[in-house]
Amino acid sequence: MDKVNFKRMDEGTPEEYQFLHKREVEFTKNVSERIILALKNLDNSLPGYRISRLEHSLQSATRAEADGADKELIIGALIHDLGDELAPANHSQLAATIIRPYVREEVTWIISMHGLFQMFYFGPEDYQGEEIGINKSLRENYKHHKWFDSCDRFCRDWDQMSFDPNYPSKTLEYFEPLINEIFSRKPFDPQYVGNPEFDYN
Repeated sequence: MDKVNFKRMDEGTPEEYQFLHKREVEFTKNVSERIILALKNLDNSLPGYRISRLEHSLQSATRAEADGADKELIIGALIHDLGDELAPANHSQLAATIIRPYVREEVTWIISMHGLFQMFYFGPEDYQGEEIGINKSLRENYKHHKWFDSCDRFCRDWDQMSFDPNYPSKTLEYFEPLINEIFSRKPFDPQYVGNPEFDYN
């Protein structure tokens, strides 16, 4: 069988769904290759900054690693802006959805919320950003959340710092083994993701 015959899902046979399932399992095994390709595509997105979005991502991950962050946070720093091209209005949530099946809930929450928390660092302390639609205080709605400090650290020390064209970032090739390790995990394996409480949908 090369292709299924059905034109409606409710007409598919058990044999056809077994055929498709095998291919879906194989397809899932190659997620890391598609993550790497998506990161490479960030080299040509969102002009106006002194560095590309790829360099920003590499710099964020390099800073996270230098600060002693664990593997999952480093990967989070690396892929946190993957949603910029397809979902500029909610890029954080798209990136969180991508990483959610492979890491602990804390990391997914940080990535989901980093766009909102990052607003706090737009300009100097006395700049409020109203003329460009920024509300720097939105993160205060989460000040009692158990991962508030983790998300603030992510934005303060890694994300907002990583626009320096002279910073010695590690290469994408350097991070490829870690990408392969994290994204080759069995999706939603409880030993990595636990039993999530947060609704990301």
